[in-house]
Amino acid sequence: MSEANVPPGMSEANVPPGMSEANVPPGMSDAAVARWQAALPAAFGPSPRQRRFRILGGTLFLCWLAWALWLFDITPARLWNGMSGLFTIIRLMIPPSPGELWGDILRGIAESIAMAFLGTVLAASFAVPLGFLGARNIVTATLFRFSLRRVFDGFRGVDQLIWALAFVRAVGLGPLAGVLALFVSDLATLSKLYAEAIENAERRQSEGVLAAGGSRLMAIRFGVLPQVMPVMLAQALYFFESNTRSASILGVVGAGGIGLQIAERIKVRHWNEVAFIIILMVITVAVIDWLGGRLRRRLIGGRPQN
Repeated sequence: MSEANVPPGMSEANVPPGMSEANVPPGMSDAAVARWQAALPAAFGPSPRQRRFRILGGTLFLCWLAWALWLFDITPARLWNGMSGLFTIIRLMIPPSPGELWGDILRGIAESIAMAFLGTVLAASFAVPLGFLGARNIVTATLFRFSLRRVFDGFRGVDQLIWALAFVRAVGLGPLAGVLALFVSDLATLSKLYAEAIENAERRQSEGVLAAGGSRLMAIRFGVLPQVMPVMLAQALYFFESNTRSASILGVVGAGGIGLQIAERIKVRHWNEVAFIIILMVITVAVIDWLGGRLRRRLIGGRPQN
């Protein structure tokens, strides 16, 4: 770098580290750039070895993508035919109509909401003690806590539809299988979320209860539970909203709810009635989402939004 182009107070010897070619001051000599490139090669771009690894990774990804497209027979012609068939179904859905059995549709919607409510209440109720047992600041036995957390992970790894199929086989067709499927699938997830909320609770409240002469159980009741209860209720409300949508699908496998009405009408190709049920489901879920959102914001101290 020539003296005329060196910034004030800086020489070639004290150029800041990490300087790349893009921000090299004008006039820096090639020898100075070479010295910095030898000292900090990563600042001047990827090395040849890194470039080779990137090219290899990109090539492997493209090969994997091409293999997946070939394996599933995904071709432009097949996609075009599928889109044309979808547009045909959409045309048959207009105008939506409740049909003659609109009473069954309303009962199916009510059944789905009841399934979601019962499944969420049961899961949230049982998840509270399991959450305390899975929290490291409550249970200090590492082996027990680790084993319980792995049980949570195992239950969370099974989808609700799989649970619904299992309970349909166990207790028969109907909403009971759907309630049990929602309960089991949500229990592990809520227990894990509750355990993490309990672990993040402040210790000063429980320490104050203990300093005042309270027992360990009183410290949990009056020091930890008031902190995490709003979070627990907010998460339970969110799961109720989510389960309302899930309960609408469980009926397809015979677990009750509006999904059974949808499956029956799809079989006989009454697409206008299917469209009516979908619109009714969207409105129901939107109302529950809106009410649940306002309740969650009140519970966690936020201001309701219009």
